[in-house]
Amino acid sequence: MKRIVSLTLGALVSACASSPLPQEPTPNPSDPQAPAAVMPYQPVMAGTAPHVPVGLKPWRELNDSVAPGAGRSP
Repeated sequence: MKRIVSLTLGALVSACASSPLPQEPTPNPSDPQAPAAVMPYQPVMAGTAPHVPVGLKPWRELNDSVAPGAGRSP
């Protein structure tokens, strides 16, 4: 019984093992002739929305706009 358990466990563990994937040779970073990836310029603030201060609104309109049944007049 112990032999069957150990053989089964060994088969399961060996099924998980695989040969290592082939590695691409990485360029040496200290080599001045090493290729460098060309990255296009992207401004840091690209895609941001401008946020400017706005004037105050009457509190009654704000409360009525978010209250349940908004749009009803009192």
